[in-house]
Formats: sequence, C-alpha cells, structure tokens
Amino acid sequence: MKQVLVFLFLSVLLAACGSAASATATIPVPTVTLVVPVTPSPSNIILSPEPSPTLLTPLEGYGPSNFPSNVNPLTGLKVTTPALLERRPLSVKVANQRDIRPQWGLSLADIVFEYYNQEGTSRFNALFYGQDSEMVGSIRSARFFDIPVIRGYKAVFAFGSAYDKVIKRLYNSEFANRLVLETPTSPLKRYDPNGSDLLWVNTAELSAYITARGVENGRQNLDGMQFKTEAPAGGQPGNQVYVRFSGAFYSRWDYDSTAGEYLRFSDTVNDYDKQNEQYTQLTDRLTNQPISAANVVVLLVTYEYYDKDADVVDVLFTGSGKAVAFRDGQAYLVKWQRNDMDVVSLTYDDGSAFSLKPGNTWYEVMGTSSTIQQTPQGWRYTHLIP
Repeated sequence: MKQVLVFLFLSVLLAACGSAASATATIPVPTVTLVVPVTPSPSNIILSPEPSPTLLTPLEGYGPSNFPSNVNPLTGLKVTTPALLERRPLSVKVANQRDIRPQWGLSLADIVFEYYNQEGTSRFNALFYGQDSEMVGSIRSARFFDIPVIRGYKAVFAFGSAYDKVIKRLYNSEFANRLVLETPTSPLKRYDPNGSDLLWVNTAELSAYITARGVENGRQNLDGMQFKTEAPAGGQPGNQVYVRFSGAFYSRWDYDSTAGEYLRFSDTVNDYDKQNEQYTQLTDRLTNQPISAANVVVLLVTYEYYDKDADVVDVLFTGSGKAVAFRDGQAYLVKWQRNDMDVVSLTYDDGSAFSLKPGNTWYEVMGTSSTIQQTPQGWRYTHLIP
C-alpha cells in the first residue's frame, strides 16, 4: 500500500515545490554594529495585539505534565472550547516569501516553527490545537524538518507535495495516514488573489476530514511544556531578537511591554552586505491582527546537507541542544530536548523545567554553527550550516 501511495503522490511533486526567492550563501556577521531600523512614521504605525479574554493561570502554573482537561498543553491556557483538545494537533506548512505576505491564520496558531528551507529561504510549520482557523496559508511543500514535528506532536499534516526523497520518507512513516495533500476530495483549496494561485485549508475541516477517513483522531499525550505567568529569575535583557536566515530572509522580534508579547517584523528588501536591513510589521491577513508571540525561543539544532549541490538539508531534531528563550523582555539560557516521539521541552542545565509564559510560542530553528551577537540593539542570530 505504501508503494502505491508513493507512486500516486510522486506525480504531483512539482505542484508546490520550489522557492520563490534565492539568496547567496550566508557569511559570518561582521564585527561592526549594524544599523537599527528607522523609527516607524505615522504611515507605518506599530500595531499591538488586541487583548484576549482573561483565562487566569494559577500561580503554580501548569505542566510539564498533568494538565487539566480544559488546559491546552501547548499554550498553558484554558480553552474556551475544551472539545477541541479531544483531537490531534493540526500541522500546516506555510510559505514565507515576500510576495505572499501577509499570510493567513498565523495569529491563531499555538506554536510556529520557522526553519531554513533552501537557497536562503525560510518556511513555517504552524500547529493549531486550542483554536481553529478558517483559513491557513499559503501552503507550500514539505521538507525533512517537518517529520519530527509531525511525529513529536502526533499531528495531522497538510502540505503541498515535496522533494521526492522527502515524500518517500513521509509515506514510509508510521503517520502516513495523517498526511493530507490537495486532491479533489481533500479540504485543501485554491484561492487566487491578485492572480496568485494559492493553496489553503480550514483547520476544522482538516480535522473532520481525517476523522471521516477513519484515522484515529483523539486526544494525544502532549506533555513536556511548563507554563507560569510570573517570569523566572535570572534573565538577561531581551527586548529585541534578530533572526537572519540569509540576506533575503530575515526578521526581528520587538518586545511590546504593554501587550506583554513580542511583535514580528519581516524583511522588505534584500540585504546581502548586512548594512541595510529594512522591515515591516507582519500581520495576519485573516484576522488583521499583528503576528505576536508570548515566547520566542531560538533553538540551535544540527543541520546537515542531504544534497549540498541542491541545497537540500536534513535536520537532526532529537536529543538536546542549546537554546535561548525570550519572554517578558528577558532572555534565558536554556536547553532544548526531545525524544523522537516528544514535543520540545525546555530545561535548565540541572534538568529542571524552564517556565514559558502562558500563550503561543515561536521557535526559530537555527544551525548549531550560527553566529550569536549581543549588541545594544538586542540579540542577533545569523544562521550557518557547517
């Protein structure tokens, strides 16, 4: 049966593969201090997220296990519709090139992983669990990195085809029956704004589709994250986080003390000489809300070339490694860890759990050789692969 599936889906490999932008290889960050982006003018006013209904977290917090039935183990928040937790998380592969920004639905995701794709680009794997989104997209093709995310979060995965070696690994996995591509009967649909034929999905329809296919779709064990409202002691200043995957794909997170969240700003021009970064605030085309995160966590993970000539990389996302967690304007040196079937957990060096802020988390997945600078403008990461 797996061989049949592989054959069927290999025929659509080119439907959504490929990168919309190319960039030269990243080089080490120079020692000079980089220019801070210009202060926004009235025509570029910074938006803050609207306050959400108060769902109080007890002082002792929640996690990393024994979550109450109405608390989302991926956010540490009580959910308004507990029935949503009686299903698998929904993983959707979302593009990040400039010509499709702003994306749809990212403000409603519980967790988003951003990682290096190829040829200087990055993409997102967005996880939806405690709430649905009527539209998520634009959906693009899978990469090797998506596999540990699907496996660790026991997720359903919506994507737009893949490189042949990736799709073979996907359809030879134990979760092959939870993979959803565009077919005449699947919930993935096409939308054509401004002449762009984009692929998207409604997460509620995605979950219902899997159930209708007879795939087990009940509550899963998602233990591993710990949440507390009060920020831990021992933090360093962490009001800004710069994440640079290449001269064409870079972003910045600014801490908004009023909202208590980090706001996302994305590249608007190529900056290969690292002297002219320009940003605009990223919003959600579905909700008109700014993209924000209660937690931004930079994970240093081993990337290795699967095909260096084609710039195809694999990511060894099991075991443990270094990380820096940003919450409440503070930075914390921590470790990430996960076994092959687990969600990402954060701990201190002594093994005790690190407490995230209740709310959503963005993971920036950078190579272990990446350069890290602490400057007056904030923490600056530049992705590098050995």
